[in-house]
Amino acid sequence: MSNQKIRWGVLGTAGIALKKVIPAMQLGQVTEVTAIASRDLAKAKEAAARLGIRKTYGSYEDLLADPEIDAVYNPLPNHLHAPWTIQAASAGKHVLCEKPIALNRSEVVAMMEARDRNRVKIGEAFMVRTHPQWLRAREIAQSGEIGAVRSFLGAFSYFNDDPHNIRNVASYGGGGLMDIGCYPIFTSRFLLGEEPKSVIAAIERDPAFHTDRLTSAILDYPSGQAIFCCSTQMTPYQRIQILGTAGRVEIEIPFNAPPDRPTRLFVDTTGDLSGSGIRTESFPVCDQYTLQGDAFSRAILNHTEVPVPLEDALRNLAVIEALFRSTESGHWEVPAA
Repeated sequence: MSNQKIRWGVLGTAGIALKKVIPAMQLGQVTEVTAIASRDLAKAKEAAARLGIRKTYGSYEDLLADPEIDAVYNPLPNHLHAPWTIQAASAGKHVLCEKPIALNRSEVVAMMEARDRNRVKIGEAFMVRTHPQWLRAREIAQSGEIGAVRSFLGAFSYFNDDPHNIRNVASYGGGGLMDIGCYPIFTSRFLLGEEPKSVIAAIERDPAFHTDRLTSAILDYPSGQAIFCCSTQMTPYQRIQILGTAGRVEIEIPFNAPPDRPTRLFVDTTGDLSGSGIRTESFPVCDQYTLQGDAFSRAILNHTEVPVPLEDALRNLAVIEALFRSTESGHWEVPAA
């Protein structure tokens, strides 16, 4: 493989980009963040100075017009994911877009059309897809070590009741299911290698924001079930349990895996409730955003598929839409094919 690096531009100065993704991508082997744009040029310059980025732009359009940018990272608010990803693709840029990649399936279809028309790559930024702990969890689940996997149990929560935060703005695609519920949906699909046949959910909405602040869901898969709860107004917590007929796997910090210390998963095939039979597997320090950036850059360089292509994003959103429909109908709903 060539030693060439993919030159990335970043749309906006979102917190996740400045604090997590850009610093991590700058450590990549084949990834280089060379430009950042903001509608407020002063913000772009401040971020660039802090992060050592060479180029700044006072508009997203100017960044997309730069012929020296190969790929774009889009961490804009949810309602801006599709329009700016499509515009970037139309400018001939590959795009890694934050999750959820769109507000609905029709937006994803439009992104697929833009991708194919402009012959670029577009992927959803589920950074867990390339983390070693998730690759290992899937390997164990599919190896037969814990028997047939029957149940996937998850919890993901944090507390945020700031009315000005974009995660609490309904028109921006805010709410728990879109923001964090998408993770147990994605990872259960990834681990089981299947699509749910039908789904159902119970949702409690914030009376002022009208966003879902507590969602509990059941996904009925051909081989078993996935059950999870997510909340934007509960104590910060996350954990995944994968239960089989002969054992279980537990992922300690499944989604916000720390970049500065090893991560762990626990395997138990003894069934001893006291925990005496638990085997701990540790994974060396790594940053999942570095891995994600390099995986996407290598897909560009090698003309291979990106880790989470739009076809997968479409199926994940189909589950989310079906869960929302189920709260209206009061019945099980079938995700769109």
